[in-house]
Amino acid sequence: MKPLSALFALALLALELPARAADPDTDPEYSAMLPHSPPEAQGISAKDLLIFVQEAEKRLDALHGFVLVRHGHIVAQGWWSPYAPDQPHQVYSLSKSFAATAVGLAAAEGKLRLSDKVLFFFPDEAPAQPDTNLAAMTVQDLLSMESGHAEDTLDWLFDSKDSTWTRAFLSLPVEHKPGTQFVYNTGATYMASAIVQRVTGQTLLNYLQPRLFGPLGIQHPTWGSSPQGVNYGGFGLAITTGDIARFGQLYLQKGKWQGRQLLPEGWVVEATAAHADNSGMPTVDWQQGYGYQFWRCRHGAYRGDGVFGQYCIVFPEQDAVLAITAGVKDMQAVLNLVWEQVLTSMKPSPLPADPQAHEALQQKLKSLTLAHQAGQPTSPLAAKISGQHYHFPENDQKIEAVTLEFGEAQDTITLRNERGAHSIACGHQTWAQGVTTLAGEESEVVAATGAWTSDSTYTAKLSYYQTPYCPTLKFTFSQGKLLYEYEANVSFGETKRPALEGKAE
Repeated sequence: MKPLSALFALALLALELPARAADPDTDPEYSAMLPHSPPEAQGISAKDLLIFVQEAEKRLDALHGFVLVRHGHIVAQGWWSPYAPDQPHQVYSLSKSFAATAVGLAAAEGKLRLSDKVLFFFPDEAPAQPDTNLAAMTVQDLLSMESGHAEDTLDWLFDSKDSTWTRAFLSLPVEHKPGTQFVYNTGATYMASAIVQRVTGQTLLNYLQPRLFGPLGIQHPTWGSSPQGVNYGGFGLAITTGDIARFGQLYLQKGKWQGRQLLPEGWVVEATAAHADNSGMPTVDWQQGYGYQFWRCRHGAYRGDGVFGQYCIVFPEQDAVLAITAGVKDMQAVLNLVWEQVLTSMKPSPLPADPQAHEALQQKLKSLTLAHQAGQPTSPLAAKISGQHYHFPENDQKIEAVTLEFGEAQDTITLRNERGAHSIACGHQTWAQGVTTLAGEESEVVAATGAWTSDSTYTAKLSYYQTPYCPTLKFTFSQGKLLYEYEANVSFGETKRPALEGKAE
């Protein structure tokens, strides 16, 4: 086990937590929002930022939003419609950095130590005779992804139908000595969440509300939970892109926010330093060392990140933060673009004002949109099959019937499954917004755009714009039959589902 640094230990002793958290809704003197500035005043060329946005649209499919902060000022931000600044976005494993922050705060309050053994917190769920490796595992090992497991334990937790997730975790073999090998392990972060809940009596969400979310102006965050009511920790948090930026700014400022020390400075230094050797990871920016639920990056930067392109990148040397929400397959490609276009644009001193370039950048940022579905608004076939019901034999996708109705301004797709009928409006060269339960029992906001991509094929692009998911649905009509195809932009498994063939009623 690696000992805590003296800096962190002293910071825990010296830290005075605020008696109460400022409430941005009731305190007229309080504002968590960051000020705006022309980029040149903060040493960045608006021309360079415009190139970054343009290159992102060319090379990445697709960014959903970003906020760039330099010297404490927002110098550029934008969202690709239907994504918007006020919409929360699932951040997946970026949640881990928030979970670790809760651990750091609990340590500062004397509720736990990073050197504490994991088994200490779960005497009622521990094996009767734990092996040496399990008995040696500490909170610090959970945070640095060195729990000793040979693989991620999360799937085992989801499969634990007859026990709690914590008991399932503690029942698994611990193949290696904790603190010696890096294995990315979301189950370990769940255990950190469970520990915080044990020692505070609150979920991560409730515990962080007055200590982090409230002071940073993060309104209405949500966080999924296990069947036992413990926040997932390693995933499941939904917040806005701007919320991510302010979280990064808090870490950039060594835990200080508007004159108050929300986090111990020593914690920030420890959490963002490299504790684990992850040089065996497959891509370069995942090989730079791992802290306490933070990744080290090239160029002296560090980040929290989540699958499909959720980023909180902190540039200590440049005094900057970049928050990104996205739905991309290649996460390294996003970082490559950031290093090429954003990092190199940051100069040590203010630049001369460039009103023309600033205006061009602002106009671009205001007009951002995900690409609409290309094609024709109608087809000779549209009137013949509009309103026709197509029924499908039993299939793994649970699709029972499909109906398409075509109009002048928008079209409507209705898919029926075992939970009922789900209708989605599709705009012509625009995103039509609505709500659907197509993907699950809970309602989700969705936007869609559709067009005829041939005389016999109608294609719709959907955007579940509080998530990374933007699937494409294709409907091909031929002699009383309908071929239905579904392809996701990103997925934890295969992106393309088997085609289904239905027949007219």
